[in-house]
Amino acid sequence: MATVLSVSGSASPSATSRTARLLRHLDLRLTAQGHEVIPLDVRALPAEALLHADFGHPEIVRATEHFRRADGIVVGTPVYKAAYSGLLKSLLDLLPQYALEGKTVLPLATGGSTAHVLAIDYGLRPVLASMGPSHITPGWFVLDKHIEVREDGGVVVEPTAREALERAADQFSAALGGSVGLGAVA
Repeated sequence: MATVLSVSGSASPSATSRTARLLRHLDLRLTAQGHEVIPLDVRALPAEALLHADFGHPEIVRATEHFRRADGIVVGTPVYKAAYSGLLKSLLDLLPQYALEGKTVLPLATGGSTAHVLAIDYGLRPVLASMGPSHITPGWFVLDKHIEVREDGGVVVEPTAREALERAADQFSAALGGSVGLGAVA
């Protein structure tokens, strides 16, 4: 099927970042639908290369190549102060202007309050749209309290939030040409 780049813009140094764990959970669903999923945690890229806009750094070149190869991009970010993460912005700024040209994009966000729900449509979506995707599917916002990170690194998503997230993932998969309607991923 399609190649999907699953990008976590979480700046949390913890491997149990709710945003990153939620994306890896969603990756399982997309893989079960026949897609090849490549995870990219922006926090794993060299900070100096991001902060100094080192376009030629091997890790930045590799990340740019992942964007180029992907048919679809899932972009996940925690919302801080009503905006997507600065770490994600630093990566997006290093990509070519039309790095998303011809791609299908699914924006996702996590946050502590429903007051941040519009960060997807008023903050993240315009930046993604400026990069030339062919389609941005409806995004989804998940409250932090609806994401429980288990000791094994997996997550349990509150049932109503999980159903909405699965619908968003299925719409994205359908836009990529994948099969949808699979059962819940634990």
